[in-house]
Amino acid sequence: MHNLARWKIRSVKPYVPGKPIEELTRELGIKGEIIKLASNENPLGPSPKAMEMVSRYIKELNLYPDDSAYSLTKKIAEMNGLSTDEVILGNGSVEIMQMIDLAFVNPGESIVTSEKSFSLYKIIGDIVGARVIETPMKDGKIDLNLILEDIKEDTKVVFIDNPTNPMGTLCPKDEVEDFMKRVPEDVIVVWDEAYYEYARGEHFKETIDYVKQGRNVIVLRTFSKVYGLAGLRLGYAFAKKEIIDALGRTRLPFNVNTMAQIAAYYALEDTEHVRKSVEMNSKGLEYLYEEFSKMNLKFYKSWGNFILVDLGINSDKPYNFLLKKGIIVRPVKNYSLPTCLRITVGTPSQNQKLVEGLKEFLEHGYS
Repeated sequence: MHNLARWKIRSVKPYVPGKPIEELTRELGIKGEIIKLASNENPLGPSPKAMEMVSRYIKELNLYPDDSAYSLTKKIAEMNGLSTDEVILGNGSVEIMQMIDLAFVNPGESIVTSEKSFSLYKIIGDIVGARVIETPMKDGKIDLNLILEDIKEDTKVVFIDNPTNPMGTLCPKDEVEDFMKRVPEDVIVVWDEAYYEYARGEHFKETIDYVKQGRNVIVLRTFSKVYGLAGLRLGYAFAKKEIIDALGRTRLPFNVNTMAQIAAYYALEDTEHVRKSVEMNSKGLEYLYEEFSKMNLKFYKSWGNFILVDLGINSDKPYNFLLKKGIIVRPVKNYSLPTCLRITVGTPSQNQKLVEGLKEFLEHGYS
């Protein structure tokens, strides 16, 4: 690292994404189908309607995007019963996480999150010079009581991913409600709901209600998961007007490109594509639960579009074995889970291929 680099970033461990298909092709020269089950992408792809509309606007790529993303912001606000000044967009929800820290956290002040939660909470906190407090999980779940205990006088922000990544577990509705009754009013609680469309239901607390109540709450959502637009990088957040105003002061101009704005606008209208995606994911999880149980593998019930499975051995071995089979999954050693793999739920044929690969690994004693 260059000797002029800021001292704080010298200890920052960069985010490690899932291996791209092109990289695996270069490294191993695999020919034939490669399936990627590493980054929690929608295996059905984007909405056909969104793809069609994007193709119509290709000729406008010489023009800057609408900096305010007016049409998309208005649609998101209306669909969620908010005003446009209670919504902000980002180049992925991770950009909004950075906006939050830049807007509210001074160097040396604390951020609280849970261990084994999304790693970028700590990475971004470290970059801005915050003191990041990571509370232990309990049985693979976020312990909201421990988070309350770890909030200090200088804590500005709490980050909670619900469902949590990479575990896939959920903060139950009653626990969320109890937590919000007790959390200090001068602390901003960020509910990261990247997998909202998969998790919502009777057990899920609609934290947008706290935004409507004027609480110090930010709700993060994304178009990268169920909407299948990960390649266009688009996230959004709900918060009261005063919070959105502060976030907007840290936002770089033209942060959401034209194609992302168009694709997201029409993806929101394609409710059938969302329904099919959620239904296929639900059936895929049930299939994986059944097959992993037959293999005597430990796993967590997931509320997202992925599943964490514990093979009980160094995950490098099954990970590399699957790579040679053209199957990309995600080792999670960086979350202190050295024997686990996080696996995206794919199409039925992809899930079957993944199960066959794991069975072969286990049956032949490659461990």
